[in-house]
Amino acid sequence: MLRTPGLSRLFSISTRMASATPLEDVMRDKLAHAFTPSTLIIRNDSHKHAHHAPMQGSTSKETHFHVTITSESFRSKPQPARHRMVYTLFKEEMSRENGLHALQLKTRTPEEEQRDQEKNS
Repeated sequence: MLRTPGLSRLFSISTRMASATPLEDVMRDKLAHAFTPSTLIIRNDSHKHAHHAPMQGSTSKETHFHVTITSESFRSKPQPARHRMVYTLFKEEMSRENGLHALQLKTRTPEEEQRDQEKNS
């Protein structure tokens, strides 16, 4: 496969401009680049929180997300440290008005994911 430097980033930016989910797209890009996850699931739960008082008047449909991410980057780190790593990525998005309001995280190593899968099968 031929890779053109910068082309995938350009495509990502142009796709995001036309996207109905620009914040989710940014989140996916940042998480993929920072953690090279083997599993990345992003679920938009904003509709479940639209009636909450802090959300009254918000025009954003992208305020609450649940993220499941599996990465080697989390090896030997406790959950609070893993969550700080992720929250640090979204500092800008969380500080914006009508930006990211809440983020529920499930952070795992590949071994933890495998144990979860074995336990559930």
